Amino acid sequence: MPETPKTSPAMRAAVAGSALLVVAGLAAFWWAAGVARKAPPKAADHAVAVAIQGNVCEPNDITVPAGRTTFTIVNHSQRALEWEILDGVRVVEERENIAPGFSQTMTVKLPPGDYAITCGLLSNPRGRLRVTPTAESDAEAARPSQVAYVGPLAEYRVYLALGAGDLQDAAQALADAVKAGDLAQARALYVPTHQAYKRIEPMAELFADLDQRLNARADYFEKREADPAFTGFHRIEYGLFAPGQGDAKALAPVADRLVADVSELKERLRALDIPPERLASAASKLLRRTADNLPAGGEDRWGHAEAANLHATLDGAKKLADLLAPLLAKAAPALHQTIEARFAACSAALDPYRDGEGFKPAPLDQAQRQALAEPARALADALGQVNAALGLE
Repeated sequence: MPETPKTSPAMRAAVAGSALLVVAGLAAFWWAAGVARKAPPKAADHAVAVAIQGNVCEPNDITVPAGRTTFTIVNHSQRALEWEILDGVRVVEERENIAPGFSQTMTVKLPPGDYAITCGLLSNPRGRLRVTPTAESDAEAARPSQVAYVGPLAEYRVYLALGAGDLQDAAQALADAVKAGDLAQARALYVPTHQAYKRIEPMAELFADLDQRLNARADYFEKREADPAFTGFHRIEYGLFAPGQGDAKALAPVADRLVADVSELKERLRALDIPPERLASAASKLLRRTADNLPAGGEDRWGHAEAANLHATLDGAKKLADLLAPLLAKAAPALHQTIEARFAACSAALDPYRDGEGFKPAPLDQAQRQALAEPARALADALGQVNAALGLE
């Protein structure tokens, strides 16, 4: 019988060492896996759920850390509502047309401070939002201003001043027609006057109190069209175009109030402080709100000027995009091209409704409004990426 070869002491020591290494490796893997299982998940945006119950929001007193917070707003009432975060008279972020039984979410980056909350109807008690500072927010607050935006901001101030002057002239002409009892002339002047406001509306979040008086819809007041606080463009629209209305002279006090509010707006715009990040974000927010409103009927329930108003809104947004275009073309050329293409798509969507230099005053059905809303929402999404591309977030 052949003799079994003997293993040398060195070989036995090598095998034993290898076995120990395998065991040690397995033990290290088991320990690391246990640590990973116990480790907290990666931090996400702070999340807050808000329930609107009639004239009460739960909670209506909220505290969050500075930075990104995702709010989920659930409408438990019987009518479409809105939820806003306000810094004084300035709208920081909002969601409109939250249908009964439905919810909407919004993610907003908030600096430290105390804010107000609009809870559903404008007549409901406001809530309070406290945003506490963090190390990151303190670092952002210390960031120096960027010289590159001085020129665009200065040019936009000129645009706002000229637009406010056009709006003031148009509002006065509309008021004169109303007080003269000239219903046909007042109807003809209403749409271009409202368009003049729509062109400067991207900055409306910086003068929310005036925007409420000038442009709030009846849906957001307790007594709707009969509510004394319901004034401005849509009150005049209702009086000029709604069935059973049509007494122009009866709108004289509303028209005078409109002229006075427009004059105050013109003065405020002269001293308006516009941070660079507002240029693109304001256009994006307004277009998103417009796209959300269109399928539900748009703003002009009685005057049927959805196409004309969208055209004016696009004019105002295009001005802002053009001011940032030289910076964006260098920082993010693909995004710049996308935005240009989406403006073109919005313009093409309006083509069927054009009538010379204006638009046909005809009601749009839901499918037509949806067809206008889709490119507007796509444009809003693209504009919403500008600040990140330019390092403004």
